[in-house]
Amino acid sequence: MNQINIEIAYALPEHYYLKSLKVAEGTMVQTAILQSGILQQFTDIDLRENKVGIFSRPTKLTDILKEGDRVEIYRPLLADPKEIRRKRAAEQAAQANKEKGVQK
Repeated sequence: MNQINIEIAYALPEHYYLKSLKVAEGTMVQTAILQSGILQQFTDIDLRENKVGIFSRPTKLTDILKEGDRVEIYRPLLADPKEIRRKRAAEQAAQANKEKGVQK
């Protein structure tokens, strides 16, 4: 069976893990992650919780890899981006109202 070249990537705030490996054609994303050994190196990764993607596009663990794919394992978000934007907008509105009150 032919082999293809892929990469497995996982980024932490202070460290970036990137491993190149050869897998058989027809290999699924989950199988490649298991073969890479990353789950033993980073015990915080839980494939039931962590989302995965290929070149920043969400993918399923059962998707078949192609030559040159970079499988990315994503960490969970610490905060909801929409909630952060709402909070920031509310703070800016409060500051603007406060400044208007001072100018009167």
